[in-house]
Amino acid sequence: MQKILIIVHAPPYGSERCLSALRLATALAGRDDKPEVRIFLMSDATVLGLPNQIDGASNGLQGMVEQLVAQGVDIRLCRTCALARGLGELPLIPGTAIGTLVELAEATVLADKVITF
Repeated sequence: MQKILIIVHAPPYGSERCLSALRLATALAGRDDKPEVRIFLMSDATVLGLPNQIDGASNGLQGMVEQLVAQGVDIRLCRTCALARGLGELPLIPGTAIGTLVELAEATVLADKVITF
């Protein structure tokens, strides 16, 4: 089984890079050959882990995150980045978790492909 790691640095709103990462992850997770997809959120992308966010048009990315979690995609937020943004004690979207750089390093070494946004 192919292992794909997607690292996202872009904030969830304000550009389409985070949305593009989630769309790619959704397409990969939905493939018949079922690659193992992992997402690691860093920098401002860690904010994506917070529930109940909507943009000015009443759209949100939470549904995409929940769908990915339901498909078995492991979604982690960088601990250092999350703490720097005050997210350490806040509730996260169910199925997402705070991760460490040690976990990211392990996922990187094990991945067949690493994609960054």
